[in-house]
Amino acid sequence: MGDFVEEESSAIPQRPAMDFGAHVVSAPPMQSQYNSPSLSRKPLLFPIEPADSNGAIVVANKATPKPSHTSNFFTPLSSPMRKAIQLTKLDPQDAWLPITESRNGNAYYAAFHTLCSGIGIQALVLPVAFTILGWTWGIICLTVAFVWQLYTLWLLVKLHESTQTGMRYSRYFQLFSASFGERMGKIFALFPIMYLSGGTCVALIIIGGSTMKIFFQIVCGHGCSAKPLTNVEWYLVFTCAAVVLSQLPNLNSIAGVSLIGAATAIAYCTIMWLVSVTSGRLDGVSYDPVKENDNMAMIFSVLNALGIMAFAFRGHNLTLEIQATMPSTEKNPSHVPMWIGVKVAYAIIAMCLFPLAIGGYWAYGHKIPANGGMLTAIYQYHGRDTSQFVLALTSLLVIINAVTSFQIYGMPMFDDMESKYTKRKNKPCPWWLRSGFRAMFGYGCFFVAVAIPFLGSLAGLIGGIAVPVTFAYPCFMWLRIKKPKKYGIMWWLNWVLGLSGMILSVVLIAAGIYVVIDTGIEVSFFKPH
Repeated sequence: MGDFVEEESSAIPQRPAMDFGAHVVSAPPMQSQYNSPSLSRKPLLFPIEPADSNGAIVVANKATPKPSHTSNFFTPLSSPMRKAIQLTKLDPQDAWLPITESRNGNAYYAAFHTLCSGIGIQALVLPVAFTILGWTWGIICLTVAFVWQLYTLWLLVKLHESTQTGMRYSRYFQLFSASFGERMGKIFALFPIMYLSGGTCVALIIIGGSTMKIFFQIVCGHGCSAKPLTNVEWYLVFTCAAVVLSQLPNLNSIAGVSLIGAATAIAYCTIMWLVSVTSGRLDGVSYDPVKENDNMAMIFSVLNALGIMAFAFRGHNLTLEIQATMPSTEKNPSHVPMWIGVKVAYAIIAMCLFPLAIGGYWAYGHKIPANGGMLTAIYQYHGRDTSQFVLALTSLLVIINAVTSFQIYGMPMFDDMESKYTKRKNKPCPWWLRSGFRAMFGYGCFFVAVAIPFLGSLAGLIGGIAVPVTFAYPCFMWLRIKKPKKYGIMWWLNWVLGLSGMILSVVLIAAGIYVVIDTGIEVSFFKPH
């Protein structure tokens, strides 16, 4: 069954000395709760001895057995081992960490968090992909990508808890490591997951700070005599706001913040495509796909368009963490309210992304700015004929959304930093140290945004490495854990989608390398534009 580790905890009462040091684990309530594995390599399980005369489960005080080569995930549904697992006490660290500290979430919270993490600035460049793919292939590829990532999201929701073992995998890295081993997890999953959290927070600082500068210019007006702040100073203002808000203790406590973030994202997406469509098409708009003179350049342009659509869908690295905030029992598993929240959230996401992509391409065609997409187009083409109030409101909504998104994307990093302390000290992280960790992370992201302003030029290359987290890894984890019938529908579907996701990742990385070599990178440390 894997490595068994005996837990020394005051929560386990000691038997009298006549029982030779054995420990007793009292039976839990009738409706057993699903447990989470520890942050260590294996869940903390006890070897189980037969019940004593009082009906208590006795945990023998024996040496740690050697690991066996049999899988530790698959046991019969009603086997004695499954009941033993549900009766054991697992690592208490889950009650000390921000992701799993509170488990009173519900379908509403799941919808708020999923919406906030699923809609972002990256969706505003979707019309740029249409300039390369055209109407037909643009709509087809966007639809396929939406259905594909929604399917892998469903896989993650189902994989969060095991009805066979009673285990809950509350973090993406835990599930990947449980599927393929900790070493494989560190090689293939750790960097993409950290990039999707930390890298997104760096991008949010750049976007939020830059939009703050635009907001100030709009509100102040053309004749304003106030001395404007520099880009670095605006980044710092945004970071300070994000760090202050990050002091909320756990993932459940930011449900209201995620609601505000989701509402602002829906609002600015709707305003952008409505302003674009109601203002009419620009003069001389063409819908013919952009052609490159060189065949190789054309191939990489298509790959770049596919990458834009793949990057538009995000948040899979947070799905298990969001579901971990919900209570779960055998009768009321957490995947039921989680999937309800996901369905509502992605129905709204579809109503934002598709009009944004289609309406933006209809209004601007090949004239859509490649850098910034819809956000740049609004200021560039409608800065004079659109109300300043609408432009200022759009900027303000983008800023608020960036600050709120920072919280949910930073939560896995907060959790990881605090877990280092709890594993070493075996006690909860004090409030002052928790605040210090979060401030350190926020200002660390600020330093990266200022020190490496050309990081955005490498977004395609680095983003290609993170694509499997959304499109491939969930399929392989399903095959590994669920073991569907060989050559059955689920077997073929997951193999095809998983391999396709890995191929997409490889070609996007190759395209990113080609772009870097072909166009070059303007390396300028500590000089943000």
